[in-house]
Amino acid sequence: MVEAATISETRAEESPFIKELIKQWRAQDTHGTWEKKKDLDLIAPYIIDKEARKLLPIIGDPDPEILWRLELFFNAVALAIEGATGVMVQPMMKMSHEGFGRQILIGGRLIVVNKQLRDVHRFGFETLEKLAAEGTKYVDAGIEMIRKFPEVANY
Repeated sequence: MVEAATISETRAEESPFIKELIKQWRAQDTHGTWEKKKDLDLIAPYIIDKEARKLLPIIGDPDPEILWRLELFFNAVALAIEGATGVMVQPMMKMSHEGFGRQILIGGRLIVVNKQLRDVHRFGFETLEKLAAEGTKYVDAGIEMIRKFPEVANY
């Protein structure tokens, strides 16, 4: 597993998770609107520095754009796990209108990632490095779970 402090900005840009996340964003651009947009500009909404976070309310309802970003984040995790293991991984999210819920990633009959979500309206990371580290953490956990229980994941 990769710790947040060990990923430099350059390494974060090159991390397999960030590359997969960018692919997810590019796949959403069916009309070519973002063709000239730089890769890191596409995923900039995930970066919320301390000043921006202070402006967010403590309690709030997530808007559709935030839910979409969350969905793309976990889709990237699922596809990175799938690429590393060959096991098809499907994300499922259950969310209340208040921003509380659960995200699971399922491979075969195995739950490979299980994340309790809260305060989703504040979903984001201080830096690109922290975004890469968090995504990599979920990918590594999913790969580890599949390797630990391959008979369930391949069912």
